[in-house]
Amino acid sequence: MSAPPNPAPRVDPARVHALIVGVETYAAGHTWDLPGPARDALAFRRLLLSAGVPEANLRLHLAPLAPFSPGTAYAPADHAALRGTLVNELPSAPGDILWVWWGGHGVLDRAGHLRLFCSDATAADKLGIDLESALARYSSDSVPGFTEQLWVVDACETFEEALAFREQLPAGGLPFGNRTLTHRQTVLRAAGRGRAAVNDPVRATGLFSELVIGLLADRRAALPAIPAPEELFSAVRAGVADLRAAGRTVPYPEIRLQGPGRTEVLTPAGQGSGRAGPELRESPLARLKRAVDALMSYPMMADPVERQVVVSALSPRFTGTLPRHPKARTDVTGIVSTLARRGPEALRELFDAVVSLDTDDPERERELADALADLTDSPGKPRERH
Repeated sequence: MSAPPNPAPRVDPARVHALIVGVETYAAGHTWDLPGPARDALAFRRLLLSAGVPEANLRLHLAPLAPFSPGTAYAPADHAALRGTLVNELPSAPGDILWVWWGGHGVLDRAGHLRLFCSDATAADKLGIDLESALARYSSDSVPGFTEQLWVVDACETFEEALAFREQLPAGGLPFGNRTLTHRQTVLRAAGRGRAAVNDPVRATGLFSELVIGLLADRRAALPAIPAPEELFSAVRAGVADLRAAGRTVPYPEIRLQGPGRTEVLTPAGQGSGRAGPELRESPLARLKRAVDALMSYPMMADPVERQVVVSALSPRFTGTLPRHPKARTDVTGIVSTLARRGPEALRELFDAVVSLDTDDPERERELADALADLTDSPGKPRERH
């Protein structure tokens, strides 16, 4: 972890409030199960408690997976409970600082709004909170206090259309009043537009959540004040780079600053992505397209002679009945789809063959590795927090 800066001036912990959400189980069924968000939410709650924030100021909403027991009282994480807290309860609380922590499944709708699914979401009725409308409410005169806010969201932002939902997302957001210039919001999102967050089901944690909690723990002396956004984001970026260097696939997060006289989105160099569970997973065709796009980003794949060099490097047991075509993209699509059916080992050989011939672009190489990995469901690969 990076070294924290000098501690910020102390704030009155009694004037600090938090909404802490961790959704691991959904009415949609076990295919949506996501071990980790409830544990991460409790870890974040412990940080604020250790900083002196009264327990009554920490609104904890969980939907934990059995047999995990939070060991403390919590409110449900269904749509009615969360909407009630956001619309009716929190805005009237006397406070200066608001922390919002949310972990669970999400999707970026066609209007560009991040929908955070609640525990009572089903395949037919994907109930959730519209993050953009919540931010609008908490930067309007509907919320007279909480002039300093930090929102941390560990959820996927995969495009709605890439997931091939059978049922449309329901309409509706939170009400908000007149815009003001009194609130300063920092929004730290795990995935970024069109991307997926990553969850480790074995260790039951979101990789982004684990990173942020570690960084905040390093800054424990300054809590419950909100860290300087630029400094926190710089530390997050460094942490992401360290994880990637260690071979762990994590997305590149996004931070948005919005306040008096300033609105800015800071995105780090590079892109990232991940995977999802069955109904929330990108459609097979969308994942195939991504893999083909990643391969076609290599100029050599447009040349039939160089493509043949790649194919010739593969094991004959994978290429014996490989379909071929004179058009580059059609040929690459046939190669990838056939090798995907033959399993992870075939795709690993394809990756090795490509990168052995072109090692000039590490970012392109990472995208190819992620895209090919998304075509298979190897048991050891972390689940996407979608």
